[in-house]
Amino acid sequence: MTDSPPLADAGTDAFKQTLLERLRGQRADLLSKLDGLGEHDVRRPLTPTGTNLLGLVKHVASVQAEYLGDVFGRPSGIAMPWMDAEPDADLWVPAEQSRAEIVALHHASAAHADATVEALPLDAVGEVPWWRPENRRVILHQVLVHVSLETARHAGHADVLREGVDGAAGQRPGDANVTGRDAAQWTAHRERIEAAARDAARQAGEVPG
Repeated sequence: MTDSPPLADAGTDAFKQTLLERLRGQRADLLSKLDGLGEHDVRRPLTPTGTNLLGLVKHVASVQAEYLGDVFGRPSGIAMPWMDAEPDADLWVPAEQSRAEIVALHHASAAHADATVEALPLDAVGEVPWWRPENRRVILHQVLVHVSLETARHAGHADVLREGVDGAAGQRPGDANVTGRDAAQWTAHRERIEAAARDAARQAGEVPG
C-alpha cells in the first residue's frame, strides 16, 4: 500500500471504539454456536473441505493474535504450534485439545488484540510478512477492518453449520433476527423457495436436479 496520511483527530477514538465493538459482537456470535452441542458436533467436518465449528473458533483466535499482535510488534506470547505445522492445522481440533482450551485461547487472543487496538492510534504502522511485498506495510485501521471482516465471515459460516447440525438459527439464542415460524411453516417456506428455483431453472432451459 502507499503511505497513508494520519487520520483526523476528530472522532477517531469513537470510530475506533465502534470498530472494536463490532468485532467483539462478531466474536460473541461465533462462540455462541458451540453452546449446547456435544464434542462430536462441535468438531466433526460439516462440509467437503472439513469446515467445523470448533475449528472456526481456533482459526479466528489464531488469526487475531497474529494480525493484532505480531503485525504491530506486540507478540501475544500465546503458544500456537499449529501455525507452523501442516496446512490447515488451525482449522480443526485434535482429540487431545479440549474445547475449554480452544475457548480460552480465543478469549486470550481477543484480550491481546483488544489491548493492541486500545494502545495504538489507528494510523500506527505495521507489517504483514505473509502478504505480498507491495502490500505488507499496513496501518492499524486497515488491519482492524480486515480482522473484523474475517471474523464476521467465519461467524456466518458457523451460522449455517449450526443450523445444519440441529436447526438452531440466528445470531445468538433469543435474538429476534430470524422470522418466528414453527417447523411446519419453515417446511412450507422452504418448499416455496424450492418451487421458485425449479420454475426459474425450467424457464432458463435447465433441468433441475
